[in-house]
Amino acid sequence: MTDVASQESEALTDEAILQRFLRTKNQPTGSQTLGFKMVAVSQAEKSVEVEFEAKPELLLNPMKQIQGGYLCAMLDECMSVACMVASGMTHVAPTAEMKTTFLRPAAPGKIRGIGKVVRWGSRVAFTEGELYDPEGRLLAKATGTAIPTPFQSYKK
Repeated sequence: MTDVASQESEALTDEAILQRFLRTKNQPTGSQTLGFKMVAVSQAEKSVEVEFEAKPELLLNPMKQIQGGYLCAMLDECMSVACMVASGMTHVAPTAEMKTTFLRPAAPGKIRGIGKVVRWGSRVAFTEGELYDPEGRLLAKATGTAIPTPFQSYKK
């Protein structure tokens, strides 16, 4: 006997998942702070493209650049959401470990993020994330591991 969540996920197309993210009324406050918006979803590639609106009044360091911790949070968001998509929207995947490399300073405004699941296993997921400025220059990248957890288990 299959549960309702798995039946629902089987019917979800990439477009249906994208619309679910775009229509949500329960966006986490951390995502709101980062200015998160889903742009594209690919279940086949286990990847997502997102956009962040980095607000200067919230995210800047004393040098008027986006503080590195917020860039880490953006990368974590990209990779975590890619995990949800890779699972067919049946799992969350709390981050167990993450390594970040900063390549250039990030200015306030739009930042494009790419999240990808390199390998999805029953106990661990391996992820990658990248952030780009509006000119397409790579700002930061990360790799991580996450723990796939069914939504039902996570809620308990």
